[in-house]
Parts: sequence; C-alpha cells; structure tokens
Amino acid sequence: MCLAIPAKIVKLYDENKALIDVGGIEREISVALLDEVSIGDFVIVHVGYALSLLDEEDAKETLALFEEISKLNEKEV
Repeated sequence: MCLAIPAKIVKLYDENKALIDVGGIEREISVALLDEVSIGDFVIVHVGYALSLLDEEDAKETLALFEEISKLNEKEV
C-alpha cells in the first residue's frame, strides 16, 4: 500500500528542494515535479517528492482525519 500525505511548504531552498511540515515533523523534499510552489502552499508528498498542489482546506481536513485515526489507535494499544 502506498500513502501520500498533505504537507505545508515552510521553506524553499531552490527551485527543486523545499522543507515541509507535517504535524510538527519537518523534512526536506523535492519539488522538481511541480511547476511552481510558494511558502505556505500545501502539497501531496510521496516518497520525498511533492506530486501536486492541494487546497489548504482539503489538506487540513485530511490531516485532522489522520490525527483522529492516530488517537483511536492509541486507545486500542
């Protein structure tokens, strides 16, 4: 199973690399597959590559669902 996650661009290094934030975890990714990204944009990330831009509302909704799933999993353990 593959999973792509929404992430927020917090820093641009150059036209091909950016720093993203997902729930407080920051990671460097490639944005080479996208024509244009800006700080504050949300992107779909899979294996270190931004695949597409994502609407902020959709990104926040998806991240909230991931958080809810995480809390449910913690209760089961």
